Amino acid sequence: MVEQAKIDEENLIRESIRNFVQKEVTPIAKKIDREDYFPLEVFRKMGKMGFLGVTVPEQYGGTGLGYRAQAIIQEEIGYSSASLALSYGAHSNLCLDSVYRNGSEEIREKYVPKLCSGEWIGSLCLTEPESGSDALAMKTRAVKGEGGWSITGSKTLITNAPYADLLLVYARTGETLSAFVALASDKGLSRGKKFEKMGMRGSPTGELFFDSMFIPDNRMLGSEGSGKDIIMSGLNLERVILSFIFLGLSRRGIEQSIQYASQRKQGGKPIGEMELIQEKLAYMYARYESSKMLCHSALEKVEKDHMDVLNAASCILYTAEAAEFIARETIQIWGGMGYVSDSEVERLLRDAILGQIGAGTTEIRKKLVGHELIKQYRKSGRLPE
Repeated sequence: MVEQAKIDEENLIRESIRNFVQKEVTPIAKKIDREDYFPLEVFRKMGKMGFLGVTVPEQYGGTGLGYRAQAIIQEEIGYSSASLALSYGAHSNLCLDSVYRNGSEEIREKYVPKLCSGEWIGSLCLTEPESGSDALAMKTRAVKGEGGWSITGSKTLITNAPYADLLLVYARTGETLSAFVALASDKGLSRGKKFEKMGMRGSPTGELFFDSMFIPDNRMLGSEGSGKDIIMSGLNLERVILSFIFLGLSRRGIEQSIQYASQRKQGGKPIGEMELIQEKLAYMYARYESSKMLCHSALEKVEKDHMDVLNAASCILYTAEAAEFIARETIQIWGGMGYVSDSEVERLLRDAILGQIGAGTTEIRKKLVGHELIKQYRKSGRLPE
């Protein structure tokens, strides 16, 4: 009974977000990509619908539906507009969820409801010009002063930075790392350029500069020196939740491929009847289904243990590679028309490529998986279950 109730709830969530996407996102998906347009009003509507604060209890303005609901929302938005799904994930998972989980009661009451409602846009500020994959080697520093901290440094390639009202900023505090809640109104904070990207257009990405930006003591997230643990637990959740964007993208690619293969004729018959096209569809579907099972399995495990690096890294490693494979094969099935912008098929590939760069590169994920496998095998003498 409990399991069925859970399934029914997830189906209702999927139906709700799918209807919202069809009404509000799909009609402007091309505009989002072509014009690098961030649909702020749609984002705020997502807050009113309860989608932004889905992992936050009702007490703080959320809906308390949990990570599975967040994953479903990511997948359904990603099906129509991967770029909007990316900005959603940066706000809802990377920033809002972390601020709620690690923030004091004062922070929860003062800032979380504004992020849940969509009144404020949130952003995670981790990557720096000289510390991308090695995020813990950041140079941004926070120096203790009277009543707070003075932060100096910069961040780059930050999703939502051009629009963010609240920023989760990581900085070095002596030999340790700490997390802070910064506001767009804080003196010493300035925004750099907005980057023009090949894909994920419409998801604003930019630079941030901190010139002795003062953050009061009550806006430190967690305790001094807890930044590394906050980063690592957040990254594992991020990797799994963001994987669902590429799951949605893969589903769209397969559907567009089947539709085109059923309609396009060569030699008097639909190309979908040709064995080589069927072979492509078979491999695409197998990778999509494998991704789906891996995503749901990893989510279940990371929900129980936020420090589960092995399953988080494995999930996004495979799902991102599968999405790019499916997007490439979609273009191949569409042929010349797939290379034409009007078809929107080429957008799938441009967006899919970020999956192997963002939230840690494919190379870093392979390193993490290999390292964890060896460590856990040495500990138990068998593969992890």
